[in-house]
Formats: sequence, C-alpha cells, structure tokens
Amino acid sequence: MPTLQFWFDFGSNYSYLAAMRIEALAAKAGVDVHWRPFVLGQIFRDQGWATSPFVLQKAKGAYVWKDMARQCAKYGLPWTQPSEFPRSAILPHRLALLASQQPWGPEFCRKVFQRNFVQDQALDSEEAVVEVLADMNLNAADWLGLALSPTNKQALRDQTAHAVSLGIFGAPTFLVNGELYWGNDRLEDALAHAASLPFRTVG
Repeated sequence: MPTLQFWFDFGSNYSYLAAMRIEALAAKAGVDVHWRPFVLGQIFRDQGWATSPFVLQKAKGAYVWKDMARQCAKYGLPWTQPSEFPRSAILPHRLALLASQQPWGPEFCRKVFQRNFVQDQALDSEEAVVEVLADMNLNAADWLGLALSPTNKQALRDQTAHAVSLGIFGAPTFLVNGELYWGNDRLEDALAHAASLPFRTVG
C-alpha cells in the first residue's frame, strides 16, 4: 500500500476536519495513513508569532469561524466554536506520539479533537487525557506514565523539529513521497497522489 503522513496539531481547527475524514477516504483510496502529531505553536513562535494568525489577524479569525461552520455542515460533522483558541495540548500530543504506534491511535486522536471542537473542553491536563483513555477502556495510568517520561517528552520535541526540517509551516499537512500538501482542502489531492504511486513510499 502507498502511504501518506498526516501531520496535525490538536489546537488546529482545520486539522479537526481532516482527522475526522482521513481514515475513510484513505481506506477507499487504498492508502495507509501515518499519524504525525507535532507542536504547531513552536513553529509559530519560531516565526515571531505569539499565537495563531487566526487570533493575530482579527478579520481572518472572524472568517475562519464562519468557514468552519460551513465546512462542518458540508461534511456532516458536529461543531462547537471553542471558547479558548488555540487550546494548549502538549500532554495529548505526547500521548498521541505513543498512540501513533498503536492500533487505537486514530481513535484516540479523534476523541481529543472532538473534546476540543465539539465538547469545548480543556485538553492539556492529566484529568483530560485520563478521561479519553478510560473511555477507550485503556490503562490510563500506564500510558500516562509513558507519555510523561523524559524520553517521550524529548521525542515530541524531536518530532516537531523534524516537521520544521520537512518544511512544514501549518496544520494539517500531508506528506506524500517528499511532497507537501497543506490544508484540509488538499486532503483529497494528497490521497490521489499517494494512490497513484506504483510502490510503497517512505516519507
């Protein structure tokens, strides 16, 4: 099967759209999805931005929330404009990094996205992560301990640095055979590219 890397941040509203659609679309296209969490806020800070451009640029921010309502209606997805944006999600990202090697990883990620953009609840606490894991009937204490380990904390920093080295500047970004596709509206294009490849690719 050809592969596609899905680079995302739990605070990214357009990543929510992609996360809720990607598995079904990829299965139909015969493409294997590799979930890649990273910290978009660090990339913004490196560019001199204190927060999301959707906050810094008021007109763009107002447009985005209207656009999200339209897009969620288009895709039949539930939507609640978050009362805090962007929400911090370092701990969920650390857990998602571990989960990306587990069969339940995509479900965990979708539940975290839903917690942010449907339930309008905090993400970046042990209590929040435990609630998600417990809802999936997973051993929350064990996975939380692994997520908080120094090795895993460094692994997330390394993953974000790797995103920068790939030229990633926003989320969601899809990587196919070294080529980047940025934005939820490029998901289908990225999958079509991946599906057209005659052999399994390594991003």
